Amino acid sequence: MNFKLLVLFCFLFLSGRTFCQVPDEVYKQPLKDVLNDIAEKYKVKLVYDDKNVKNVFVLYPSWRYRTDVKETLQNVLSTVDMVFSDNGNHEYTIAKFEYYRKPFEEGKKHLDRLLAAYPNLSDWEARKVELRKEILQAMELSPLPKKTPLNPSYTPKRVMDGYTVENVALETLPGVYLCGSLYKPLKGKGPFPAVLCPHGHFYNNVDKMILDERGRYRPDQQYRCAMLARMGAVVFSYDMFAWGESMLQVDKNEHRTGLALTMQTLNSMRVLDFLTSLPYVDSKRIGVTAASGGGTQTLLIAALDDRIAVSVPVVMVASHFFGGCPCESGLPIHSCTALGTNNAEIAAMASPRPQLVISDGSDWTQTVPTIEFPYMQKVYGLYGKAENVENVHLAQEGHDYGISKRMAMYEFMARKLGLNLNAVKDKNGKIDESRCTIEKHEAMLAFGKEGKLPADAVKGPEAIKKALKSLQ
Repeated sequence: MNFKLLVLFCFLFLSGRTFCQVPDEVYKQPLKDVLNDIAEKYKVKLVYDDKNVKNVFVLYPSWRYRTDVKETLQNVLSTVDMVFSDNGNHEYTIAKFEYYRKPFEEGKKHLDRLLAAYPNLSDWEARKVELRKEILQAMELSPLPKKTPLNPSYTPKRVMDGYTVENVALETLPGVYLCGSLYKPLKGKGPFPAVLCPHGHFYNNVDKMILDERGRYRPDQQYRCAMLARMGAVVFSYDMFAWGESMLQVDKNEHRTGLALTMQTLNSMRVLDFLTSLPYVDSKRIGVTAASGGGTQTLLIAALDDRIAVSVPVVMVASHFFGGCPCESGLPIHSCTALGTNNAEIAAMASPRPQLVISDGSDWTQTVPTIEFPYMQKVYGLYGKAENVENVHLAQEGHDYGISKRMAMYEFMARKLGLNLNAVKDKNGKIDESRCTIEKHEAMLAFGKEGKLPADAVKGPEAIKKALKSLQ
């Protein structure tokens, strides 16, 4: 075959391939090219992270265009699980769809629908019963597992300024251990109030975190536990599932599963069993507080267990945000009942028990003063106890459990649990955290630096699920 025939053959072959393309191939375009085209056609600015559109393709994009740019964006982005928000001035931000987040106004509308469903106290009480039942079912905690001995094991006590600390491992299920640190007042015989202190996330990349600043080892976690103990409370600070010493039994990746939501809730219930079993604890004065993912644990345990008398969820209560980690929203608890639910309603399930909601101006809790708190006041008002729910909103602050948030919590816990706030004030009458000892994480380990587990400890998520199911 001469050169001219070879060229002609290649041309006909390639032309045939083009002509034979099906529409799926003809109209398939890279999302980035489509967005550039939309920006040019509609004279708008589209803001997005390149990594979110890389290697993403849209089928039939031009056929999805409409006269209105918003309708066009909706039609195009919905095919690739992405969404947009209107920034004003013809600018739109493009982002990945997040199942756990809705626009603020949708949260407000949901709360309005919920309020309309329980115009009186009896309707609300019936709603709480229904919600509690369905949330437990969604968590796969219905029926609740039979309670087995906790078999607490303690490390030697460490004496600090006005309080003591000892590490404790609890067997919350046969062969499944929860580790934490128990803070107690140095003086007095009790009975003392008690406070549960789970922890939150705050870091996205666990592998790059400084170990001493992870989970319950964080300085802000230690400050609040030590201060509450110095004020006269017994405090238990404990690990999230697949964090801290829990990783001796499961890989850290198991934290981002629905099993984490189940186990963290069950573990909080077992911590309540532990604290109320202590002869020096007043079982009628039990509080709970934590922030972020720990705030989710706070509002859930207060909603599901009436032994919680006082709750302080920090930077978490929102009607439009459900928790970005599967350990908070990885099971369909927010789809419960025909009406659905959200974290503001779940927090309101603690009514009429005292509750302080702490919010800030830089995350999803920025709407608490205008949306969630007024809703909660109305729910508490059904009992004639609107004053039992309070809000401290720190508009200039961000997502943390920083010192100003802790100060608000100390004052509230002192009022509601009968703690001695004067015990932590300096000579000028200001609350002073400087006498608290911030320990290295090695000192706080229940199983020591070697991580030696009991002989009966099970490993892996399947073994834990089996242990749970065996008791139901």
